[in-house]
Amino acid sequence: MAVRHHLIDRPPSALWAVLEEETLYGKWVVGTSSSRRESGTWPETGSSITYTVRLGPKEFTGRTVVRRIERPHALELEAESGPLGSARIAFDIRPWGDDTLVILDEHPLRGPGGVLHNSLLDAAMQIRHRRMLERLSRVVEAWTSGTGAEAGTGPGR
Repeated sequence: MAVRHHLIDRPPSALWAVLEEETLYGKWVVGTSSSRRESGTWPETGSSITYTVRLGPKEFTGRTVVRRIERPHALELEAESGPLGSARIAFDIRPWGDDTLVILDEHPLRGPGGVLHNSLLDAAMQIRHRRMLERLSRVVEAWTSGTGAEAGTGPGR
């Protein structure tokens, strides 16, 4: 199980504004180039988005489903990656003074990832999570400062 935390220099409401915008996932999820609504009202329980992963000239599509949401404290997702199986991705969101402490917990659920899960995979996920949480923090800060609007990631884009 890969667990990592990050302090974001914004209140939890700013983080939620980004998490609730399904088109922004491609900007902060490492490996994902774009995302869009698939079904339901994101991020209500059972709603889903699809995402695209590019590896060289090839593109792969995956799907992420909201399994649990408890605003303002928790969001749990299941990322489905076809033949690779699926993973549980849980965000524990805590106010930390004027900032937000995000604790990310990810582990494989189904498919080869679940069978082959080991400490080496966890180490690789830690590296990915470090980058992902840093990117999430930058998107949240740009989104709330208004500078994200120029890049197509801010309110009123």
